[in-house]
Amino acid sequence: MAPSSSLMPPARPGIRRLSSMTATEREIKEGGPVVVVPERMLHHRRAHTHNGGFAASMETARKELDALNLEDDGALSLTSSSPQTPGSPVTPPEAPSADAFAFAFDIDGVLVRGGRPIPEAIEAMKVLNGENEWGIKVPYIFLTNGGGKTEAERCIDLSLQLDIEVSPAQFICGHTPMREMVEKYGTVLVIGGEGEKCRQVAEGYGFRDVVTPGDIIKDNAATTPFRKLTAEEQRNSRDRNYGETKIEAIFVFADSRDWAGDIQIMLDLAMSKGGYIGTLSETFDEGPPIYFSHNDIVWSAAHDNVRLGMGALRKMVEMLFKDLTKGKELETIAFGKPQIGTFEFATRLLQQWRKDEHRINAPPETVYFVGDTPESDIKGTNMFNEKAKNEWYSILVRTGVYQEGTVPAYEPKVTVDTVLDAVHHGMKLEFAKKMRRASESFSLDNLVMKNKSLNGDNYELNSDKIPYPSNAPAIKLSETSTPDLIESPPAV
Repeated sequence: MAPSSSLMPPARPGIRRLSSMTATEREIKEGGPVVVVPERMLHHRRAHTHNGGFAASMETARKELDALNLEDDGALSLTSSSPQTPGSPVTPPEAPSADAFAFAFDIDGVLVRGGRPIPEAIEAMKVLNGENEWGIKVPYIFLTNGGGKTEAERCIDLSLQLDIEVSPAQFICGHTPMREMVEKYGTVLVIGGEGEKCRQVAEGYGFRDVVTPGDIIKDNAATTPFRKLTAEEQRNSRDRNYGETKIEAIFVFADSRDWAGDIQIMLDLAMSKGGYIGTLSETFDEGPPIYFSHNDIVWSAAHDNVRLGMGALRKMVEMLFKDLTKGKELETIAFGKPQIGTFEFATRLLQQWRKDEHRINAPPETVYFVGDTPESDIKGTNMFNEKAKNEWYSILVRTGVYQEGTVPAYEPKVTVDTVLDAVHHGMKLEFAKKMRRASESFSLDNLVMKNKSLNGDNYELNSDKIPYPSNAPAIKLSETSTPDLIESPPAV
């Protein structure tokens, strides 16, 4: 069961800027769209790496465009994310945005490992935010199977780790699409995460009655003989007779912190009669549905070797259910990568972000997805690329789950060392693509001109550089193929 395509990212009419050092979840959630900004960037825009470098390069590019007589026709353009202002060596103008392509990133093993930023990730973000030889900003979003925190909390964490502006409108966690289930289920059991975090996330999504394993254990300590609640868990767990409470669905929002206890409760409900814990079905097909926010068996943490993830928990629950029921299969449902529904949601989120933040009201021709796990990141990207209207280009990095010397189960378009290499690779491909299109256009113009000359046709000078036949139709690049990385094409 794939997530519905009806879930749309919210419109963002204006953006507030909050410090990553002091922002709270409440501030982020209230008052409209927001970006979380490193403290040093809150009141002062980051200066360009080379003072005046961007203004100078733009002036050079414009002179080249004038010489080619393209700028006046609007054939080649850069999309600016803010109104243009005169440049100066001290105050360079806002960098324009690339309109033809964008990036999407996994987080763990690509940008962060064990809670610490991968050094190349910080540099990669600088490149995407305008510190590159073309002086452009490239739109990007984050698509992670990780969870257990609100999207707002993830923004604060990532802003601090990578020293960048981050908005919840750029974020998809593994459990983000689960908000679609709010109207479908009443009382739900939420598994995983630290303390009450996942309950808070679920309630933030709009679930009306959220139960945790701690609630059930507090009601009946014999449910998990070897798990004793801490004093804090006792205080936070809610009093109720859960033997009389119908659990309509189980959601695993994040990795379990107590596999034994959580598996026991999940199996009790899976084998129950109608979702009432403590009962036992005769047919073992009356339990509530179980949803996992992703299916990654392993993930990249601070340890040298990969660690077991939610996909491993899912396999254990299914295997134990089969053993306990003498062969009955338990059907569970996974969200996250590589599920197509997650990539469909990412497409809509990216398009909304490009429109609101970069003023680009069109989908990108190419999305470069950078991940570290062949079984989720690469598989999902390749599958979605087969059905998407635009291109989704898979890039595998060697900083996470993938181990050098092994053959990935799902082949990426390219494998690189780090996320910085991935960004450079994508931008170079785009530059080559734009140059090829520009060159083909100039070659076509030149061919028309030569043919007209052989036929004795008259010319009007369309510029002081290139003669153009007066009766020939204007040849322009379409908006969808407009290069946003431009350099003078070779002479023809």
